[in-house]
Amino acid sequence: MLRDVKLTQKKIFVSDCEGPLSTNDNAFEATAYFIENGDKLFALVSKYDDILADVTKKPGYKAGDTLKLILPFFKAYDVTDEKLRDFSYRTVRLVSCAKETLQFVKNIMHAFIVNTGYEHYTFALCDHLDFPRDHGYGTKLQLDKYQIDETEKGVLRKIKEKIVAMPMITIPKEVNSIEDFTIQDQETIRKLDEIFWDTIPKMKSGEILDEVDPRGGWKKAETIKEIVGRLSGDLTDTMYIGDSITDVESLELVRRNGGLAVSFNGNEYAVRKAEIAVFSESTAITSVLAHAFNLFGKKFVLELVRRWNSSTLEEYIADAGLHDKIAKLCLENSPRVEIINSQNVDRLVKESCAIRKKVRGEAIGTLG
Repeated sequence: MLRDVKLTQKKIFVSDCEGPLSTNDNAFEATAYFIENGDKLFALVSKYDDILADVTKKPGYKAGDTLKLILPFFKAYDVTDEKLRDFSYRTVRLVSCAKETLQFVKNIMHAFIVNTGYEHYTFALCDHLDFPRDHGYGTKLQLDKYQIDETEKGVLRKIKEKIVAMPMITIPKEVNSIEDFTIQDQETIRKLDEIFWDTIPKMKSGEILDEVDPRGGWKKAETIKEIVGRLSGDLTDTMYIGDSITDVESLELVRRNGGLAVSFNGNEYAVRKAEIAVFSESTAITSVLAHAFNLFGKKFVLELVRRWNSSTLEEYIADAGLHDKIAKLCLENSPRVEIINSQNVDRLVKESCAIRKKVRGEAIGTLG
């Protein structure tokens, strides 16, 4: 298979963190842990985030800004940087083979992690993976910088109770504007607009909304551009792996510029913007795709995926001389990989969402 294929120079590997490498949604889990009914709070605010980023396209707002919207409530429940760091370090859950994959990939490519989550978690994950922290990017946050009094904490706790009492919003399949939502959901969206863009900005904790800038959406894509520029590289030689709405711009950026855009157990947002869909309970397949992309380029990877079956994978692993552990994990776990096109995308969305929930759990798997 590898005969007569031209080798190219060392390429760039960039992966999202939560999903492709770990099963966590750290911000969701921290909210649920530190705040009473925090799971309900985060789930609704996350759905609201999807609407602002993808439906109404609120000016200046980007996917993943949920991570700043929930921070005033962290302050109301006395969450500190130390508590968040400790929680993050204790709760890291890696996707099977993630550590082996990152060690393998960073030895053959320029490897980076770009995460929307707080740096507290990003650095904890890097430590668990034995991956250099200076190659890991997350949302910068200094919780202890913000001080609010007990009166404001009480007000925020009451606001939190109002939010968790609101019904969950359902985003229609075909949606172009707020008018496409049910009357009940339109009212919920209106109330959340008032809370986050009128009430809280007038409070001391409103400083958080002004100053914290989550690394999602276009900001994540800008980080990829910075990495490529720093290496004097090219987006054509960049492989990006993502799984959620915060990866949309990054997947689009890399794909538009000739790089390899991969959805790993992605949700609908990621699958519809990627070029290849991976369905797997192990990251071992990421090692194979990265190896093929680094040595032989995107066209070779696409041909490998088009021919995909167990014998094709076995042949590539043998020809490429990949180490035994990667080969064993790939062959035993039988990962599925498929090129995404207009004819199969709806099916792939359904199948990817199903394995996403299996690997990460129902609550996290349904988040945008």
